[in-house]
Amino acid sequence: MKTYKNPDKNGYYGEFGGAFVPEMLYPNVEVLQGQYLDIINSEEFQTEFRDLLKNYVGRATPLYFSKNLSEKYQTQVYLKREDLNHTGAHKINNALGQVLLAKKLGKKRIIAETGAGQHGVATATACALMNLECIVYMGEVDIARQAPNVGRMKMLGATVIPATSGSKTLKDAVNEALRDWINNAATTHYIIGSVVGPHPFPDLVARFQSVISEEIKWQLKEKIGRENPDYVIACVGGGSNAAGTFYHFVDEPSVKIIAAEAGGFGLDSGKSAATTFLGTLGVLHGSKSLVMQTEDGQVIEPHSISAGLDYPGIGPFHAHLFTEKRTEFFSITDDEALKSAFELTKIEGIIPALESAHALAVLEKKKFGKEEVVVICLSGRGDKDMETYLSKLSIISSQIK
Repeated sequence: MKTYKNPDKNGYYGEFGGAFVPEMLYPNVEVLQGQYLDIINSEEFQTEFRDLLKNYVGRATPLYFSKNLSEKYQTQVYLKREDLNHTGAHKINNALGQVLLAKKLGKKRIIAETGAGQHGVATATACALMNLECIVYMGEVDIARQAPNVGRMKMLGATVIPATSGSKTLKDAVNEALRDWINNAATTHYIIGSVVGPHPFPDLVARFQSVISEEIKWQLKEKIGRENPDYVIACVGGGSNAAGTFYHFVDEPSVKIIAAEAGGFGLDSGKSAATTFLGTLGVLHGSKSLVMQTEDGQVIEPHSISAGLDYPGIGPFHAHLFTEKRTEFFSITDDEALKSAFELTKIEGIIPALESAHALAVLEKKKFGKEEVVVICLSGRGDKDMETYLSKLSIISSQIK
């Protein structure tokens, strides 16, 4: 039977994936490729990891039936509340898993990149818990717009280093982290925060995040007597929350899968991050995938109001789902995402992250059946985005009925 879940032995999902790394990094990547499955599938690892997810992170996260959204959109909307995790987003699932893996590999120093700051906070948190040195690379622009998370990282003991090249956002932070890893390969583990990068990272991160869809299945069974919803929806930048939300459903033909990308100012504006609409086959940050690039292969600067989605590529897992037409992709503009964020806040009393608001905006774009079950991953909470929300408050509030 065809499976979409995992890559082949060379790290390919169809034509996407692989490991395109400088020679100096190859030993590190090769060790990971050879050992990651044995380590993370071992009973000792799983016992420790599951205990942390339950007692430290606070899992399982609720699957909340949103009565008010369901009424408004005339369908059955459930929200997977990843915003209620310790640190406020899904990122902690992967950070803890990778820090445990790094310890098993004998690494003493952890580096990470971050966009919205959620992965940086999660990594700094895991390192504080495990007593490991932590360095986080973050674009200068993102440092300015996600100040609360920068403060948290520093308080947790991490060193935050600004990326000052290019657009000074997520892609540039990844570049800096990769440079660091090349220079410190023997002592350092790089915790990539999304399903991007060279094999085995896309698969590694997807496996750690798959707890999201694992829980959705038994939670739905408890609530409605069946494991599978009609639809699962998640926002996609690199795509880690989406990979976790889709993981246990991609091989279930009855479940339709929807991804919401950051449309920015619109697809034709030149300021967007909707990779499946604007990207072509290329190599970015160590793997082959869809990339927003010029004809001669220069990466186009992405834009999104959401710091976690302004990435000019997409994980190979998602690129494969796109080309196979297994996932339906929507491009959500900044304004549409803002409107959905304010709507959820007003009618459910939940302030979502701007990233998650892109997934919520699909409800305005697509008509669902009255009895259809639609599960949306609420990937993070919105306190990191308060400055953006407050600057738009009067404009958006007046537009919401």
